Amino acid sequence: MSKFAVILPAAGKSSRYSQQRKKVFVELKGRPVWVRTAEQFVHRPDVVQTILVISPDDLEWFKEKFRPNLAFMDIEVVTGGAERADSVLKGLERVRPDVDFVAVHDAARPLIVKEWIDQVFRAVEKSDAAILATPVTSTLKRTDANQKITETVSREHLWAAQTPQVFRRQLLIDAYAKRGRLQPTDEAQLVEQFGKTVQVVPGSALNLKITTPEDFRIAEHLLDALPKEKLPGFLHPFEDERL
Repeated sequence: MSKFAVILPAAGKSSRYSQQRKKVFVELKGRPVWVRTAEQFVHRPDVVQTILVISPDDLEWFKEKFRPNLAFMDIEVVTGGAERADSVLKGLERVRPDVDFVAVHDAARPLIVKEWIDQVFRAVEKSDAAILATPVTSTLKRTDANQKITETVSREHLWAAQTPQVFRRQLLIDAYAKRGRLQPTDEAQLVEQFGKTVQVVPGSALNLKITTPEDFRIAEHLLDALPKEKLPGFLHPFEDERL
């Protein structure tokens, strides 16, 4: 079985969410967003290391606030940098050398489920670099500085990138070494610049990233719509009757 490490970036400023509480620390139907996200990885047998990256300014408060959660979760907490890529690099530096693949998943995407993780994990074992994404379905418009439309952009072959984004460990290390001054918006961009092809794995629109208060309200409703993992039939002899 391949060994995976998971880096959960949570060091962002959340400027579009709230000035008082960062989105990843807010409770989503009784459990903090970051906890819901981390739970999908820490219990997987193929995940041998889970790293949560938070802002240095939040460290002391975080450890005190979430002491009970940390006591029951096998998770490492590290401090991040000024930009997302800097934070992911801080996590990457802590990844164990025996790890085969590194997955980066937004801590603010708490609606990820086992099925989608399985799909992208299987894909990366064949391609060395794979991400979840959804095809763009809306009509796209390019505007000028005054928000006047200048062009309708073809959506053919366009995908909206999601996470997890998963890479062979050494590939991601090498891509970061060649980063230069680039501030990528995701890890796939770094790997693309390095010259490696990244495989797209069709994901789900339910895999929402919480960025605004409106996203949070949507996530509350989507929780009940997520696909449920089917347990073995012998554990539930009347499963068919309950569907």
